[in-house]
Amino acid sequence: MSIKIVITVFCLMFMIGCAHQDDVIVLDQRLQKMERLGKELDNKARKLENDYAELTQSDRKSNEVFAQDSAALGKEILEYQSKGVQEDQKIRALYAGINANIVGLQDELQGVRGSLEENEYLLKQRMDATEDLGREIQVKFDKMAVSLDQIEVRLQYIEQYLNLEPALARTQPPSKEDAEGKKLTDGDLYISSKQAFDQGDFDAARAGFDKIIKDFPKSEHADNAQFWIGEIYYREKWYEKAILEYQKVIENYPKGNKVPASLLKQGFAFLSLGDKANARLILKELAKKYPETNEGKIAVQKLREIS
Repeated sequence: MSIKIVITVFCLMFMIGCAHQDDVIVLDQRLQKMERLGKELDNKARKLENDYAELTQSDRKSNEVFAQDSAALGKEILEYQSKGVQEDQKIRALYAGINANIVGLQDELQGVRGSLEENEYLLKQRMDATEDLGREIQVKFDKMAVSLDQIEVRLQYIEQYLNLEPALARTQPPSKEDAEGKKLTDGDLYISSKQAFDQGDFDAARAGFDKIIKDFPKSEHADNAQFWIGEIYYREKWYEKAILEYQKVIENYPKGNKVPASLLKQGFAFLSLGDKANARLILKELAKKYPETNEGKIAVQKLREIS
């Protein structure tokens, strides 16, 4: 905005200069014309005076040509005076117009200067407001960091309450055998897959858990791996697929510790799909079969909310 105003000021100043210069040129041309006309009349008057001085008294009376020339000169002098008056009036009018234009341009220039000062003031206010906004954003980021720490604590509490495994591999470095390319055990594969899950790398986690189920079907981690596959689809909001994966935990590992959690998450998935009827059936079954578990108690509370 400031650059545009500076350019406008420069253009106005240039226009003042150009207008003034053009008018001065016109005036100069007219003055030169008047001067030339005056010199011509002066020369003619001198010639007539010289001719008149050379004539005798009788010649002067009889010289009709001289009389005609004198009359013509007198007429030219009158015309010159008339033109002089007209030119003087035109010059005065022209000067008055020039002065009016200059005054108008000066007023316009003053207005532009006022706008420039106003815009500079507004720009400073906006810059100050931007600095204030930056400080507010920094404060909000600091609050968010504190909130994230609080959420992390709450997640750990929820994991313990729901009998979910904590993110043990979250800070655990890759094993030496993995780095050297040796074959991983089912335990190593489970830890690395859970670590990928905790870090949000669902594709890598899903591939690792699938590998445990296929390569180590009798592993003590197989039921948990199947449960986390259901969790991945649940977090991706593919609730239909999540329900099917949770059902595999219930059917294939009925004695595993993830059956109550799978039933609970099936109920939540049906609620997310808007299917309250099936959600109630699943949660009632959970409350009936596993009343002493945390999942069973949560199911009872949820049934009160949706009934």
